[in-house]
This record gives sequence, C-alpha cells and structure tokens, in this order.
Amino acid sequence: MNKIKLGVIFGGQSTEHDVSIVSGSSVIKNLNKEKYEIYPIYISKDGVWYHYTKDIDKVEIFNIGEEPKEIEKIPNEMEVLKEQDIIFPVLHGLYGEDGTIQGLLELLKIPYVGCKVLASSICMDKVYAKMVFEKANIKQTKYIVLNSSNKDYIYIDEELNYANMKTDEICKMVEEKLGYPVFVKPSNSGSSVGVNKAENKKELIKAIEIASKYDKEILIEEGIDGKEVECAVLGTDNPEASCVGQILSADEFYDYDSKYKNAESKTLIPADIDKQTEEEIRKTAVKAFKAVRGTSLARVDFFVDRKTNEVYLNEINTMPGFTTISMYPKLWEHCNVKYAELLDRLIELALKE
Repeated sequence: MNKIKLGVIFGGQSTEHDVSIVSGSSVIKNLNKEKYEIYPIYISKDGVWYHYTKDIDKVEIFNIGEEPKEIEKIPNEMEVLKEQDIIFPVLHGLYGEDGTIQGLLELLKIPYVGCKVLASSICMDKVYAKMVFEKANIKQTKYIVLNSSNKDYIYIDEELNYANMKTDEICKMVEEKLGYPVFVKPSNSGSSVGVNKAENKKELIKAIEIASKYDKEILIEEGIDGKEVECAVLGTDNPEASCVGQILSADEFYDYDSKYKNAESKTLIPADIDKQTEEEIRKTAVKAFKAVRGTSLARVDFFVDRKTNEVYLNEINTMPGFTTISMYPKLWEHCNVKYAELLDRLIELALKE
C-alpha cells in the first residue's frame, strides 16, 4: 500500500509560535509511520519556511521555548506543498488559524486538516464570532468593543457605529455596562496572549494598553464567577461532541503562563458539572460549530456560572492545541479515541472533502 504523503506545518509567525512547535512535534510523533510519508515543515518567527530534517522515527516532543535545529531552507515552498497528498497545518493564531494558510491551500487545491477559510477567519476574530453567536441566540457574557489607534480609542456600539472616546469615558462606560471585574482581550490572539483581568479603573487602563499591543480591536468582557469548561467537536456533516472537561487554573485565570508554564494547572475530565449542564454544553458546542460553518474539528470553550449554573459560550478554537497536555486530544481519549486514531480520523475527513 502506498503511503499518504502528509505535510505537517508548525511554528509560524504568531504569538503562539512556541505552542505550535510543541503541538506540531506531538502530531508528528503520534502519526502512524506505516501509513504516512511525513514531510515536516517548520515556519520561523520571521516567516521563513524550512524542512525539518530530523529522522521521523526519532522526533521527540519539544518543550515550550525550544526551536528545531535540524532544518534546511525550502527553496520553493509552493512546489513542496503541491507534492503532498494532504497538509496538516498545526498552526495557532495569526497566519495559521485565521484563514490565511487555508486560503493558500485552497488556491493550490490541496486537501488540508481543519476548518475552511470562513470558519477560521470568523473564529480568529473574537468580536465577529460573537456577532454570529448572537444571531444563533447562543448565550454569551456582556461585552464592549474598542478600536485603538495611536493611543486614541474608538467605541463600536451594537449597531457598528463608531465614536471617539477618551480613556475616562471608556472606563465610565465599562463600569456602568459591565461592572468589575472584566477581562480585556485582543480580538485576534490565542493562548490567552495579551489577556488581562481588571478589578478597577487603574487595572482596566493598563489592560487596554497591553491588549492594544497585540491587536487594534479590543474586547472587554463582563467577568463572571464561573467554571472554565471545554468541549471538543469532531466531524463535518454530522459533527460529534466529546464529553466536557474543566480547567483548574493554578493562577487567577487561565492565561498563557498558567497553560504552558505552571505545572500546578490541571484539567478535570469529565468536568465537575451535572449531566443536564453537560448535555447543554455539548449541544451548544455543535450548534456554535455549525453556526460558523465549522469543518473537521474545533474546541469550544464555555463558562458555567457557579451560582446560577447558567452556561455562557466563550469562544471557538479552530486549531486547538495538540500538545500532550492539550484538552482537545485528552477529551477524545476519554471518549476512547486514542491520539493516533484521532489524527487518522481528521486526515480521513480532510481527504473525503
């Protein structure tokens, strides 16, 4: 039987470059070497494409912050892509999860794992994803949208009207509409990079300034005392939802350091929620996935209010982490789908499409 030529792309130019390296090496290590002829492609932080030349059978999973050393510059990236039967873009964040690499592969008519251009681009932009979820009548926390430019801020209301605002005016509006605490996020960022919690005006101003370093569009969300839970979706025409897992952050909230640098952060599978709430989350995960026209896979994140038990959709990740500690593969493993089998199913889905 001829092996399937599979290109695995990892690294990339986003703030999630380091996480992508860990995810990509995890995928390569767990792929069935008898079934796939694997061509690893590493993209550096400055956008240069390299062939990762280490013996496939000897590839080990990187740690956060490690970079591949056995690399050779690819002289013609398009030709290398065209030589593959399918591409697995294990890229997180901008230029990988936002529809750009997906658009390139569509133009080259190469099958690839993951969501298509539309779902990828919508879900990468948290603000526009919220608009779609509102249309689908999916419950979310209250929020405010800002646009930053040269230290000036523009408030964007529910009807997409733009209004210039001073920092004091923004703070007053946040206090009146949302109250403290709030979470301030760059709209286009992942792995909680640039996200901060604000308990007062001083922290809010600082959080807005930090978020604006990562994106012009800023999302300020109402903070709730909730359990952070996640659900994995797999499939296209008839997507399935996994059981629900819970994040037990070692820090005040599950930021980048909590996810990848603090060993005290844990995941709980299944989550500490009742069956009715779990079923609501699973149904809502599939509904949200369909609302953005998702294909293949996604991890859908929620909050469950500790007092009222109400479920709030947080966001969708169209290329969730594939590290050894990542929730997506761990959720399916709990559903008796092993890591290697999960990869096979994702590749089969892409080839069928």
